[in-house]
Amino acid sequence: MAKLSKRIRAAREKIDPNDRVTVDEAIRLVKEHAVSKFDETVELSINLNVDPRHAEQNIRGVVALPNGTGKSVRIAVFAKDAKADEAREAGADIVGADDLAESVQNGEMDFDRVIATPDMMAVVGRLGKILGPRGLMPNPKLGTVTNDIGTAVQNAKGGEVQFRVEKQGILHAGVGKASFSEEQLGQNVSALLDAVLRAKPSGIKGAYLKRMALSSTMGPGVRVDVSTLPTSPVAAE
Repeated sequence: MAKLSKRIRAAREKIDPNDRVTVDEAIRLVKEHAVSKFDETVELSINLNVDPRHAEQNIRGVVALPNGTGKSVRIAVFAKDAKADEAREAGADIVGADDLAESVQNGEMDFDRVIATPDMMAVVGRLGKILGPRGLMPNPKLGTVTNDIGTAVQNAKGGEVQFRVEKQGILHAGVGKASFSEEQLGQNVSALLDAVLRAKPSGIKGAYLKRMALSSTMGPGVRVDVSTLPTSPVAAE
């Protein structure tokens, strides 16, 4: 693990890990203590009352953040002919078919998101063992398997965020940069929370959101009091 600078250690020591605050206060504190020389990513972490081993509780989805992510996203598109041209015109960084599949098999993966037309899924399917573990496998539920390639590329470039719960019921997603205003971060957090709440399985009993925290890349985590969220019940520890 990399050694933390005195500046970063001092920032972390100023936050009591046991304190719980409102989302607005958490955003203020995260911005205040994002002291690295680069523009840190602000991340939302949510502990959900779900068991991802059950298919209906394997929460995943996609949401367009109103203020974008602040991150440049490289898009690879599997498409042919007119759809390939459409992808290029929309701003895709890499476009191909069998040639792109061969590049991926050779370890050339200079991209952050993969989109494919339905007719290319036979080719993409062979890359499942490579793309799947990296969270890059196209999925129609996430809008990454589609004939509307232009819109899909534009959405991905414009600040769309994919989210998926991990084995321990924890979900992580970036909601912007530390340079964003508090209002911009607040709007992005609200958009992501709304999407997660809409994805709540019908059979969940008790609190759906158990715990929640905001943090920046190098900064301390700030715990949010979920009872202050207007759409969330009080979580039991």
